[in-house]
Amino acid sequence: MLTFETLKAQVAEGTVDTVLVCLVDMQGRLMGKRFHAQNFLDSAYEETHCCNYLLATDLEMATPDGYRATSWQAGYGDYVMKPDLNTLRPLPWLEGTVMVLCDVLDHHTHEPVPHSPRQVLKAQIARAEALGLTPMMATELEFFLFEGTFDEIRKTGYRNLTPISGYNEDYHILQTSKEEHVMRPLRNHLFAAGIPVENTKGEAEAGQEELNIRYADALACADHHTIAKHATKEIAHQHGHAASFLPKWHHDRVGSASHVHLSLWRGSEPAFYDKDAPHGLSELGRQFCAGMIRYAPDYTFFLAPYVNSYKRFMKGTFAPTKTVWSVDNRTAGFRMCGEGTKGVRMECRIGGSDLNPYLAQAALLAAGLQGIEEKLELAPPTSGDVYDNAEAGEIPRSLRDAVATLDGSAMLRAAMGDWVIDHYTRCARWEQEEFDRVVTDWEIARGFEKA
Repeated sequence: MLTFETLKAQVAEGTVDTVLVCLVDMQGRLMGKRFHAQNFLDSAYEETHCCNYLLATDLEMATPDGYRATSWQAGYGDYVMKPDLNTLRPLPWLEGTVMVLCDVLDHHTHEPVPHSPRQVLKAQIARAEALGLTPMMATELEFFLFEGTFDEIRKTGYRNLTPISGYNEDYHILQTSKEEHVMRPLRNHLFAAGIPVENTKGEAEAGQEELNIRYADALACADHHTIAKHATKEIAHQHGHAASFLPKWHHDRVGSASHVHLSLWRGSEPAFYDKDAPHGLSELGRQFCAGMIRYAPDYTFFLAPYVNSYKRFMKGTFAPTKTVWSVDNRTAGFRMCGEGTKGVRMECRIGGSDLNPYLAQAALLAAGLQGIEEKLELAPPTSGDVYDNAEAGEIPRSLRDAVATLDGSAMLRAAMGDWVIDHYTRCARWEQEEFDRVVTDWEIARGFEKA
């Protein structure tokens, strides 16, 4: 991390000349401006501005109608980007560059914009803190590395995609040694940027990687995830490769996830741990986990926000299909890790690599805190192959289904507010509408002659 005073010194020395001033959009991407460092020190450190459509667009930067927050009729005004100077950090993979994340404020009232992803998470953290609890989280980032850059692959129409390796490289040291020209600078640059990287490894498919970052408080965890995902794409590009976080790039290939590990702490002590309780999981931990599981269908959209996200959920792929928990069993939607230790926590395995970490973590917190408020009972853990458990609850199997459970969720509307849920319901419906109007290659190949 970097202090404002240290930044001043680096600018004076001439070692830093650019400041990236960024917000996080609905898709979890960094959006913003590149400031000359002296201008940032002179004034932009206090605030800058951006068009308010940045929190009402899709992946293509289209401007759908149906949002109350902004529209053509309202004229697309400004938001205030308020730099959070606690997030200042160097970006060692870009010469002379540092970055800062911003909170998004209303241009007129200077109040936080409620549907800004960082604010959605902050609101749920505040709920936990009101109970004397600190949410601690860690995310795993899975992605594929491909031969060729984004630009080169785009010019082919995204056809004939070739992963960086030719076989399943799960934990494979020989194959991952061949990929160190990308993964070593990724680890080292992120660490130098203040991201507490633990390790990288090969994942369970050809060309698939996993990046693991040490746990932190929930907001820092989401910040780390977002910066790391952005860095992965940039650093891979610098080395002639494309890093894709698309959850399911081929129907015959395993998909990419973003598992979320979480627990609550009270001060310096893990509130999930009780040495005398079954599995070492405290009553509070059991209630929280029961809430996450009960309300999983309500918030699945925040873990799987696109049509493609739901192609992951297939039997025998390590992607879950059921909303139950287990003890160290990777076939369940929720897996207890650290059984019987102070590190006891729950891993949510539902989320795909395309999730926005702020929204995903906020949704998990909202559901877990509701479980505490309702004093929910945690069902016994499942065992065996959960894919074949006919008694287990189902994860919504399509974006269309997830939109319905999101829109109808009384729990999320109470926790996040109608404004936020209506905003993201519109986001989800637009995504479905855009897919529904497109004729796919699959349809043409299947029916061009035979229909």
